[in-house]
Amino acid sequence: MLLSSKKINTKFETVAFKLLDVSEKLISLNDISKRNGIVLAFICNHCPYVKDIISRIVNDFDILQSLDVGVAAIMPNDTEQYPEDSYEKMKEFALKNNFSFPYLYDKDQSVANTYQAVCTPDFFGFNKSKLFYRGRLDNLKFQERNANREPSLINAFKQMLENNSIVENQISSIGCSIKWKR
Repeated sequence: MLLSSKKINTKFETVAFKLLDVSEKLISLNDISKRNGIVLAFICNHCPYVKDIISRIVNDFDILQSLDVGVAAIMPNDTEQYPEDSYEKMKEFALKNNFSFPYLYDKDQSVANTYQAVCTPDFFGFNKSKLFYRGRLDNLKFQERNANREPSLINAFKQMLENNSIVENQISSIGCSIKWKR
């Protein structure tokens, strides 16, 4: 288990990229960008933490898209060491989980490195181009199911859109470390 970084650098800006989507098209940051911002989620197919929350990610990403927020998931892991994260397995994972958003392959790990992603899942919320949220998807613990779910990522975007303010208490995401190439 690994925690993403707690410190939010609001001067950190989006960095352009172009990555292969599971639709076999190259997708750029500009293709993802929407009027109210962008969410980039670093995920993978094999991580038990991602598997546990994938239906909530899909649901929350649908809600964010309805708020005119662009969303994408990026798979950064070393697929030689973790073949269950291969591009072909990414296609299967996206189809099985009904992704309505790009699922991008960061083959050379340059995007994860540039964004300083540390774990899967790791969520980055940008207002226009400035980072304002880096934290968890929600308040539920691993394999917890209850009706008192607080959708942290959605709430952070709603607060930014409604009040132009940043959520003060951002709680790190918990997950598996990114599997860096040797």
